[in-house]
Amino acid sequence: MLRVLGGMLGRSHGLWRGARPGLHPTRASGGRAKGAEDAALPTAEPGYKTFQHDRRPTNFDKKVLVWAGRFKREEDIPKHISSELLEAARSNVRIKVCYIMIALTVLGCLAMVITGKEAAKKDQTLVRLNIEKKAKWRADVEKEQEAAVGKAQ
Repeated sequence: MLRVLGGMLGRSHGLWRGARPGLHPTRASGGRAKGAEDAALPTAEPGYKTFQHDRRPTNFDKKVLVWAGRFKREEDIPKHISSELLEAARSNVRIKVCYIMIALTVLGCLAMVITGKEAAKKDQTLVRLNIEKKAKWRADVEKEQEAAVGKAQ
């Protein structure tokens, strides 16, 4: 019964007995042995290790690597660098930028608190400023109306 059900699903009957083919030591995914998979990767250059240096850094990447402290100068950066090195440097720079943004936010908040307290001491609240502004507008409207009545007479 289990063999029939396994055959219908396209799997071997060993699956139903608790065997896990993905964890079998001599079998890799795709049905090839692990040693054959490593041997199948050709290298373009004999001295070039696969995936060790897999990208050329751009000018921005060079600045990131220097700012992250991976290299002293842009001239010291090799022609090819690994993606892992660049990702680590970018993460380091992201953290530095976040720290800078946190510091600027705290400084901005402190500046707003200080200026707000100074304005409160001078009694320059938003309510008072709005009342003064509206009183000025009303005075301007009254002057315009008086000028319009004076021209009509």
